[in-house]
Amino acid sequence: MTESTYVNTHIENGIATIEFYSVASNSLNSVQLQKLTNAILSCGENSKIHVIHLKSAGEKAFCAGASFDELLAIEDVDVGTHFFMGFANVINAIRDCSKIVITSVQGKTVGGGVGIAAASDYVFATERASIKLSELSIGIGPFVIEPAVSRKIGLASFTELTLNPTAWKTADWAFQTGLYFKICSSLKELDTMAIEFVKNLSLYNPKALKELKEVLWSETEHWPELLRERAAVSGKLVVSKETKEALSLFKNK
Repeated sequence: MTESTYVNTHIENGIATIEFYSVASNSLNSVQLQKLTNAILSCGENSKIHVIHLKSAGEKAFCAGASFDELLAIEDVDVGTHFFMGFANVINAIRDCSKIVITSVQGKTVGGGVGIAAASDYVFATERASIKLSELSIGIGPFVIEPAVSRKIGLASFTELTLNPTAWKTADWAFQTGLYFKICSSLKELDTMAIEFVKNLSLYNPKALKELKEVLWSETEHWPELLRERAAVSGKLVVSKETKEALSLFKNK
């Protein structure tokens, strides 16, 4: 019987492959977010690992963002803040991790999934990997992921995504704005290109890769505090009357 959710790590030849899955289009609940954070940080501390390959299971969605069921169940500001800290922790784990993180995006990506892709150091995607920041349409906003997304694609493109929360942007748009680095015509090509890239990267001097990681993430030392503040904003909004009404409407569509 297939698990409904998981986060698995496989280590081989200096490469750590971290794969997550949930039956709900790879949306992430708080338990998975914590497991994902722990997996990334653990790999970062393992001297036998030279590079991390992050991916999700399946052929359709890379990540549908936050678990909708968990969002609906939040009734307390502290609980809400804790939930959104889950995405903050994943982003900061990628930032803090001493290893380069390569991510494969095989399909549509929403909200927090866009944040994870933006925080990654290098992203492969298929032509079907369109993106959307839908948070405003359900009464919240992409506050926690904004620093990562804006850092990668710029404030203007982030604004375009945020203020059009029901509109999908194509994989080519994500490539042109700098979120994706390589676009593949099929899932098979994605797997082949990403695996080859990761294998080559794993052969380079790990000390050089570590130094490069620090350069890539310079001037982000304030992010732990910043993302905590942003999680608190989302935590307050998710229990507001307006957001509860928006969530209910979305659920009943």
